[in-house]
Amino acid sequence: MTNKLVVENLKHRPLRTLLSVVVISIQVTMVLTLVGLSNGMLDDQARRVRGVGADIMVRAPSSSVMAFSANMPEKIMSVVEKEPHVVAVTGALTQGTGGFGYVTGIDLTSFNKLSGGFHFLEGGPFQHPDDVMVDSYYASEQKLHVGDKLQALNRSWRVSGIYEAGTLTRIVVPLDVLQDLTANNGKITMIYAKLDDSSRTNQVIAALRSKLKDYQIYSMEEYTSLFSVANVPMLKQFIWVVIGLGVLVGFLVVFLSMYTAVLERTREIGVLKALGASPGYVLNILMRETTLLALAGSVLGILLSYVTRFAISSLVPGTLIQAIVPFWWPIAGGIAIVGAWLGAIYPGLKAARQDAVEALSYE
Repeated sequence: MTNKLVVENLKHRPLRTLLSVVVISIQVTMVLTLVGLSNGMLDDQARRVRGVGADIMVRAPSSSVMAFSANMPEKIMSVVEKEPHVVAVTGALTQGTGGFGYVTGIDLTSFNKLSGGFHFLEGGPFQHPDDVMVDSYYASEQKLHVGDKLQALNRSWRVSGIYEAGTLTRIVVPLDVLQDLTANNGKITMIYAKLDDSSRTNQVIAALRSKLKDYQIYSMEEYTSLFSVANVPMLKQFIWVVIGLGVLVGFLVVFLSMYTAVLERTREIGVLKALGASPGYVLNILMRETTLLALAGSVLGILLSYVTRFAISSLVPGTLIQAIVPFWWPIAGGIAIVGAWLGAIYPGLKAARQDAVEALSYE
């Protein structure tokens, strides 16, 4: 009987109910989209690192997981090459282009030996100093084809090939050209090494660490495991700030909706109390209405996160990647419910404390 009364109360004010659900859903979508972007971008970077096909990575002593600003001498590759069980070594230089964009410079011969080469969907590898290769996501976003011009690093490039996404960065150029452009002659950002037997990875890493004492040396499995929200400076804090804003939005929307509903239903509440309804019963009705609004908003918010993913993948596939994060669904729903409950407490208590006689005489 109580549940039927709750549903009828919400149906009696369809526009307000719909608006409350939509605003709560936006709160949920905002959280899921942000978390999805964080996880999607990190997973994509880890996938592209694994796509190189190496067993070991060597990075400069002062480098961090998510930054590519620290470079090391190219001659370090010779130390790695001399290690037993190492069959292929290549170096790469990575340079940021602003925002989430990076350009990677490689020596194509050594890279192909290590990785097996790129899978080209259009065109082929660069042949000239002003040639550039781009992955399929970037080509789709920028509407590029072989022969088109591309502006990057204050220079005009000609697209020589479009390769299947999943290896290195979105844009790849000749290593010596990028070194010259960025004043990093003889320097690289990371070294990739492939072994004749991957089961010897830990053995080779231990040997390299004894020779390159300050350098950061990882197995590819260990390195890609570091691509997490916790290892990105300030990202976790930013997510919690957005969650806090989401709770505030849910609180204000539900507070306004429930407070207005209590005022409009003053006489109805008076009738219920005159019939013997306790303050707890009245409060229970309003809290159930609030929970129903939050649950409906959560479901709609989850569905809308698929819409935002589709929009992002259609409009900016080479810049942003949003993952669907089912393990965050109950968290986002719980956040919506908590915000809604906080917003409903004061109106609920106000309704529960109303005097039956005064409520019946309310105009």
